[in-house]
Amino acid sequence: MIKNFKKEFPYNYKLAYPVIIGLVGHTLVQFVDNAMVGRLGTAELAAISLGNSFVFLAMSLGIGFSTAITPLIAESNAQRNFIKSKSILENSVTICLILGFLLTIGVFALKPLLNSMGQSPDVVKLAYPYINWVAISLIPLVLFQSFKQFTDGLSLTKISMISTIIANIINVLLNYLLIYGKFGFPKLELVGAGIGTLISRIFMVLIIIYLIKNSSNLKKYFENFKFLKFTKTIISKIFNLGYPSALQVLFEVGFFISGIWVCGIIGTNEQAANQIALNLSTITFMVALGLSVTATIRVGNQKGINDFSNLKRIAISIFLMVILIEMFFALVFISLSDFLPWLYLENVSREDIIETANISSKLLLIVALFQIFDGIQIVAQGALRGIQDVKIPSFICFLSYIIIGLPVMVYMALYTELKAVGVWIGFLIGLISASIFLSMRFFYMCNLHIKNTK
Repeated sequence: MIKNFKKEFPYNYKLAYPVIIGLVGHTLVQFVDNAMVGRLGTAELAAISLGNSFVFLAMSLGIGFSTAITPLIAESNAQRNFIKSKSILENSVTICLILGFLLTIGVFALKPLLNSMGQSPDVVKLAYPYINWVAISLIPLVLFQSFKQFTDGLSLTKISMISTIIANIINVLLNYLLIYGKFGFPKLELVGAGIGTLISRIFMVLIIIYLIKNSSNLKKYFENFKFLKFTKTIISKIFNLGYPSALQVLFEVGFFISGIWVCGIIGTNEQAANQIALNLSTITFMVALGLSVTATIRVGNQKGINDFSNLKRIAISIFLMVILIEMFFALVFISLSDFLPWLYLENVSREDIIETANISSKLLLIVALFQIFDGIQIVAQGALRGIQDVKIPSFICFLSYIIIGLPVMVYMALYTELKAVGVWIGFLIGLISASIFLSMRFFYMCNLHIKNTK
């Protein structure tokens, strides 16, 4: 029985690893950014955490909305419908470009809210100029997503990987030069990190367009390419899949960002420790997210040819992979919980170092268990997106993260002695709920489709 699922592992891996490399590379850049900024001080580290958390809300809407493109392309590709696939791409580019501008405007409009969120005034002051540059970078980032989701839907996941890797190298180099003022460049500290992010994301878009236009298999999609194209039926499909998908990501990201804000209320060291735990857990989460993209692609392909029995079998194989991988990561976090925080800490007062490291070590023990449920829920989301079932899963995410997880997190963090540990217990409760309900929803829908096709 297990062999029936294990035989899918190699192809799952083939699709997933370029996505994972690209995502891990992006996360490692965040790791490097945080490490560079952390050497300026805990206030600067807390500021970049606060700034990113604010922008991430907007970014989550853009990326979440763009995920609607992948299952539509996967379905049309399985049907060998080139005209439909090209039209989806043209309409997607239009939507994502407009959405990027709207999200940037939204961040600038809402930025003053930082002053009324109970955060340290010094941290808010440092975060403000950083946010300005990162907000503008949302335009190329969301535009990039239209091309990424397109190539992912065609099962060509290496293209976005290459684009992301090159852009990340540019980002790290620029951050080093601009944060510290090396080789004659101005020392801009947090502002330098923001400028580096913007420039690298512009390059990321240019690179993926170049790779598509120069691919023998893909250049046909750019022949007579129509920018600013609006096809009512396709726009409607993208929107109907996109906005619930965006809400799913928004609820999840908003949940974790709330934890950042709560830690900011507790204290600078708690906020810095939380950022360390989030950054490390995000690196491993990228593996699960890569498998989630794989689930969307493969499930979308099987939906395109109405083979729901095989769809279910393939999905189970991906669930098994993510559980095994995340169990391994859990052991790593348990084993290295006392060591990993020190990768981020230097050039601050001794008391701050010790307190932040101790808090981080405790958080990583919770992160170890949290990995498994986080992997299950994100793969379930990807599989559900593949069968184009997004509205009920969106409600499940709202229920799990906002109704269940958030109150637990706030109470334990602010009204008990657990503080930052309480934040992560809230995270864990929310993820357990989501993993159970989303998995139940997927297998219910699978069995329903199988029954209806007999």
